Amino acid sequence: MLLRNHDPKSGLLNGTRLKVLTLGQRVIEAMILTGRNKNTRVFIPRITLTPSESALRFTLKRRQYPLKPCYAMTINKSQGQTLQHVGIFLPVPVFTHGQLYVALSRTRNFDGITMSLKDNREPHFTDNIVYRFVLDRA
Repeated sequence: MLLRNHDPKSGLLNGTRLKVLTLGQRVIEAMILTGRNKNTRVFIPRITLTPSESALRFTLKRRQYPLKPCYAMTINKSQGQTLQHVGIFLPVPVFTHGQLYVALSRTRNFDGITMSLKDNREPHFTDNIVYRFVLDRA
């Protein structure tokens, strides 16, 4: 998964899922797995990162690829993506209104959804937290 907005015109945005084809010394060749640029081959160079605030007297620079192996993602990171299979792990009830809907709506049919809850509750139920006082103010 790409961690930075690298090249928006090419579809290389934060959260883009990629398949790594070739690992190079200074560049990674990858294929975009989602979006309008799906199946497009792209090259991801290493980038220089420097901390915005540091108590050090010198500037620390680090060169790395803006990628992260992705076997799981947060509900917020998955927003806007359509996936064939979704495994939802909810050790605690969702904490923001609408998050449960986002998690459940990442796939086109219910056959692609698997949920795991914290304890041995009825496996078809979890709490969808709604803060009524926020809705009452609107």
